Amino acid sequence: MRRSPAPARWWAAAWRPLTLVVAVLVVWWVVTAQGWLAPYVLPSPADTWAAAAENAAYLGQHTWVTTYETVIGFALAVVIGELVAVLMAYSPTTERTVYPIILVAQVVPKIAIAPLFVVWLGFGVAPKITVAVLMAFFPVVISGLAGLRSVDPEVIELTSTMGASRLKTFAKVMFPASLPQLLSGLKVAATLAVTGAVVGEFVGGNEGLGYVILQANGNIDTAMLFAALVVMSLLGIVLFLIIEIAERLLIGWHPSRRAATAATTVAGA
Repeated sequence: MRRSPAPARWWAAAWRPLTLVVAVLVVWWVVTAQGWLAPYVLPSPADTWAAAAENAAYLGQHTWVTTYETVIGFALAVVIGELVAVLMAYSPTTERTVYPIILVAQVVPKIAIAPLFVVWLGFGVAPKITVAVLMAFFPVVISGLAGLRSVDPEVIELTSTMGASRLKTFAKVMFPASLPQLLSGLKVAATLAVTGAVVGEFVGGNEGLGYVILQANGNIDTAMLFAALVVMSLLGIVLFLIIEIAERLLIGWHPSRRAATAATTVAGA
């Protein structure tokens, strides 16, 4: 089957979400233009754009702060989460001991415990990064553990009979085989890390997008609030797309990636 050009494949994958975004913007514009909702309840797209343009430097400064907290928190969650997943995959005792604690920690609302981190860690970036780690940690652990357990036990036994050490088996067999599930979990974790950083800024920050949202809400500046929310959403989308690109580069060999590419090619034909 002849493969479609890259622009055609991109358009085949993107036209549906782009159409939905345009439809939402049209509905938003109609609702505000007709005056069905007051501007302080729902600002118009034009007012939101104007607020973002007029405060571009201000938003950029606070976006950088949130991005820094998000990336550091996400990176720590990946390292710690994958380490815990490996320990649980190799030790059933560790899993029975640690898994219930992880589950309880995930169920507890992060907004409820975020003030404690401010008390313990102060008003710097540490509590925001901590909340981001907690938000992103659970999907990393779950996807990492599921990926490691997806490896055929017979393959592991085969590597053992051929004299491969546990470390070599993990590096050459188990970790590569776990990447499809792990990367799927990382996509979720990246977006949650953004939320975690903003939640931390809500309760103890004087900078970042969470602080901007609180300030705009206190000033009843709904246009600025919506502008900050849009920037926050774009930050999560950018991180998601970065992991999507990494997924294509790292596991292009996996059937899921080949199937997605084939489906896009057929759709664009």
